[in-house]
Amino acid sequence: MKKTAVFIACGTGMGADAAKHLSTKGYDIAIMSSSGKGEKLANELGGLGYTGSNLVTYDIENFIEKVLTKFEKVDVLINSAGHGPKGDILQISDDEWIKGMEVYFLNVVRASRIITPIMQKQKNGSIINISTFAIFEPDPSFPTSGVFRSGLAAFTKIYSDKYAKDNIRMNNILPGFIDSLPTKEEFLNRIPLKRYGKVKEISAVVEMLASDGGAYITGQNIRVDGGITRSV
Repeated sequence: MKKTAVFIACGTGMGADAAKHLSTKGYDIAIMSSSGKGEKLANELGGLGYTGSNLVTYDIENFIEKVLTKFEKVDVLINSAGHGPKGDILQISDDEWIKGMEVYFLNVVRASRIITPIMQKQKNGSIINISTFAIFEPDPSFPTSGVFRSGLAAFTKIYSDKYAKDNIRMNNILPGFIDSLPTKEEFLNRIPLKRYGKVKEISAVVEMLASDGGAYITGQNIRVDGGITRSV
């Protein structure tokens, strides 16, 4: 029986490439994004597309309901995110900090609330969050991302411990600078491998965590960053 992979906020970039990759591996694909690009891509892949926001609980609920109607199960959930506020750390307003929390942390909490009862009934599931290398070494270029995705790392560990008994796994992928965005010399010079990562290299890790080969991995933060982080 084919597995179903659900992608949220994955209309472009790393999430979109991962959807294409899992489609070639025989997964049924469902994609939600706010831009409409996810819906278009899902249709091209013969899957289910939905235009909605991961900042709106109703949109996620409606999307997952449509997924269950079409595919009857959810084996894998991949959460990505848009871009939150940036700027000098003390110039970011309260409202912008709250927006960062919505974009980088509560997006996963909302989706997890909705998907967990489904995976509990199945006694199986893998949740994969595309996060950032900056949770280990916060970067002033991405302040709200680093702060709230560090919180996501704590959430992931607490969640994975609680639901391991149900055979539900949650892991974070921590990309460095990836070629879905334009190359900047200031970032390139920091990378030991001296190149940006490729989206297909992130997709390969998504596949591993989604597969039976990743069945003993949970609660982890997996760096795919070309060696940019220095901590061990």
